[in-house]
Amino acid sequence: MDRAGRTEHSYWKGLLMRSSALKCSLAALCVMGAPLAGCGAMVEPQTPAQLIEVKPRDGARDVTAGSRLRVTATEGRLEKVRVTRRSRGEGHAVPGAISPDGRTWLPEESARQLRLGSKYRIDVTALDEEGRRAARHTSFTTKAQPRRFIGFFTPEHRQTVGTGMILSIRFNRRIADREAVERGISVTASPQVEVAPHWFGRTRLDFRPEEYWQPGTRVTLDLRLRGVRGAPEVYGVQSKRVHFTVGRDRRSVVDARSHTMTVRQNGEIVSRVPVTTGSAKNPTYTGEMVISEKFEVTRMNARTVGFGGEYDIEDVPHAMRLTESGTFLHGNYWASKRTFGRENVSHGCIGLPDRKGGDPLSPAGEFFRSSLTGDVISVRNSGERRVAPDNGLGGWNMSWSAWKAGTALD
Repeated sequence: MDRAGRTEHSYWKGLLMRSSALKCSLAALCVMGAPLAGCGAMVEPQTPAQLIEVKPRDGARDVTAGSRLRVTATEGRLEKVRVTRRSRGEGHAVPGAISPDGRTWLPEESARQLRLGSKYRIDVTALDEEGRRAARHTSFTTKAQPRRFIGFFTPEHRQTVGTGMILSIRFNRRIADREAVERGISVTASPQVEVAPHWFGRTRLDFRPEEYWQPGTRVTLDLRLRGVRGAPEVYGVQSKRVHFTVGRDRRSVVDARSHTMTVRQNGEIVSRVPVTTGSAKNPTYTGEMVISEKFEVTRMNARTVGFGGEYDIEDVPHAMRLTESGTFLHGNYWASKRTFGRENVSHGCIGLPDRKGGDPLSPAGEFFRSSLTGDVISVRNSGERRVAPDNGLGGWNMSWSAWKAGTALD
């Protein structure tokens, strides 16, 4: 190589070295965060897993029913979220919505409790702050169906009831987590009135307003117990809505001292009926009792309610249950006619004149025909203690403050 060639080679070599040094300096400034044009183009975009956060985590197993399902965009915004649940070979879309700012997706209220024994799949697309689209697909499975609990409720769906009806739910298993179960149940009324819950032990939850229902009130029971943990390894399976309607206002007062029952409907006296109540040895409970069941005819055996073999009547007509311990208001054909209105001879029940086989035109038959479950029977002057609030639908024998104190929630 001649001298001119060596000179040209040195020139280009120096130029290249200066160019490399400049590039290194620019790269260093970009790393340090210097505001140079073109530095942003060198930042790597976020991965889908960084941009889109899904809970429960991808691949999670044995997820509990109370876990929260949530999709979040860590930057930018969510574009589309699709969640499906598969159980027993069937697929179901999980309803939900993206928040107005585009950052979060949550399931609707009805779907927030995860279904047990299911596989959830989440498909998400999101846009980062530069408008670049990313997609993420995750899945998780919930715990297998364990032992189950259900609630048996009174009154029945679409039933018309009296103004004293107390809504009562009996669970087939003991409830350890009463708070969770109570949150899964709501009772509302139209016209609106406060309805409060009260627990009797671990298997019964009742609801009532402060005063008797107003006639015409429509009451709605929502059971959202599917997947709710009631006790270790015990979960609810019900998702049900029940309606019942309150009919006319009919209340009856039994005066054990005068041996009469006064019946009022919508505040007006409609009849006075001679009765026989519990004897001095076996007096009838005092207080407010509610008709919970009606039977055209039933058998009454003394041994089933703690007595000896004192009676066993196979065909008691027009029987209406007032307590679980065995108090009924019923037709009585075996006592002499002069007993009614004069003597108290029963083992605690309230007897009305009737005939064998049940006479629909007798005082017992007419009262039976015109009564609804939920009608109130008040007993006075019997000399017996007040009926316990959990004996039948006896919750009206508890003050409102004491009733409201029976909730499991703060």
